[in-house]
Formats: sequence, structure tokens, C-alpha cells
Amino acid sequence: MKKFLSVLIVLMLVFPAALAEEKTLIRYSKSQGPYTELFEDGIIPILEEQGYTFEVVEASDLLVADKMLEAGDVDLNVEQHTAYIETFFNANNDGHLVGISPIPTVPAGLYSARHTSLDEISKGMTVAVTNDASNTARCLLILQKIGWISFDPEVDITTVTVDDIAENPYDLEIVQILNTTIPTSLADYDFGLITGSIVWNAREIVDPSSALAQEDILPHLVLQVTVKEEDKDATWAKAVVDAYHSDAFKAYMEENNTGMWWIPEELR
Repeated sequence: MKKFLSVLIVLMLVFPAALAEEKTLIRYSKSQGPYTELFEDGIIPILEEQGYTFEVVEASDLLVADKMLEAGDVDLNVEQHTAYIETFFNANNDGHLVGISPIPTVPAGLYSARHTSLDEISKGMTVAVTNDASNTARCLLILQKIGWISFDPEVDITTVTVDDIAENPYDLEIVQILNTTIPTSLADYDFGLITGSIVWNAREIVDPSSALAQEDILPHLVLQVTVKEEDKDATWAKAVVDAYHSDAFKAYMEENNTGMWWIPEELR
């Protein structure tokens, strides 16, 4: 009897771990934007050939998606960068989410319905910028990149705001409005700064490839495959990472990238 119980205990301990390692159903959340669609079109077919199956769970926004991931209702999402994971969700929700691989990212860009060149800049022009604090800095840095404004070298470039502008030689009127409304109101301003997912959603109004300037994507703003920390070394998670790094995915991006996607060096 003692021997039987010992064997039973060992089986109870071993089988759950084995089953976890043999997991083939991957549940993912889907928010409106380009990254889940890229996952569905470019990654899922690669993994299906390896025997994986998928279940999608709709999420109204990224915060909801992260809460589902933290609760274990889904296994991954592909809609956020490191800065959001660490400084927003984990910090404010006692979260344990981690990024396990960079993925192609749609850069924020400078667009215009009135002008076709950066050379058309003149004093007093208007520039629409998102009022979303998590994306304001990345947009303002585009204006610094092209020389329209500048910040004090001592300021933290990841958190700069309009109030941190040190020089504004063109006396630009920078108007902060809701991110999602910039594409539809672009004609009301000389220029508008639009983040990647927003311009993708509004691509019937604004051509993503028509950007007059794009951001240099900083490491903390590169989109990530995101999972719970306890799953980062799971076999299925490694399979997802390998798919993004595969020759098959490189070929997919070469065929389908029309200039909208910035691809991290390690995925090229």
C-alpha cells in the first residue's frame, strides 16, 4: 500500500507538469489594431503546421486584455510595448506580465492633409498631438527629430510633455486632442502626429505610408509578445517566439510589408 501511494503521488506531481509542457491550445486576446491581425495572418499558420490550435477572446481594450492575461483567461497578447507592460499595467495592477519577443511595430508618424513636404513648415502652424500621456512623448520626439522643437538635454525623453519644450523656433501651436480623432480631423491642422495602431485603424482615411516623418522606435516602445511570467519558458511560448524569428515569417513580411511595418533587427 505504501509503495502504491508513493507511485500515485509521483504520478500526480509529474503528469500536470507534463500536460503543461504538451499544451497545444493557445488562447489569445484580440483588440482592435494591426498586431493581432499580423499574429493571425503571419504566425498562426506557422504554428498550426506544428500541431497548435488557437482560441480567440475579444477584448474591448488593452487594459481588459491584460487583466484577462493576468487572470489566466488567455495565454498571450501581442498589443503592447515594454513601457506599457512594466510602468503601467504591472505597476498599477500588481501584475506579472513579461514580454518574451519583440515583434514588428507600426511607428508613430507625422501626417498632413494640407502639406506634402516638411519644407512647407512656417511660423504659427498648428500640430495636433495625442493627449494620451503614454504616447505624447513619442510623438513630440518626432518634432525634435525633424528640428521643429527641442528639449533640454537633461529631460527624460521617455516622459516629455508639451511643457518640457525648450525651443520652438517656428512658434508652433501644439494642440493636444484625443488620439483616435486625429485622423478624422487632420484637415483642421497643418500637421498631425498619429501613433501606429491609430493610423492603421484609420488607413482608409490616412495612408500609413504617406508619413512625412516617423519616429525612431526606442527599445521600450517596441511591441512584444506578452505572457504571464510563469509561462515565459513554456514550450508553447517558445514556439511562438520561434515562429516570429522563423524564415517563414521573414518571407511573409517581405511579401506583405508595404512600408507600414518597422521590423526589429533580430527579426530581419
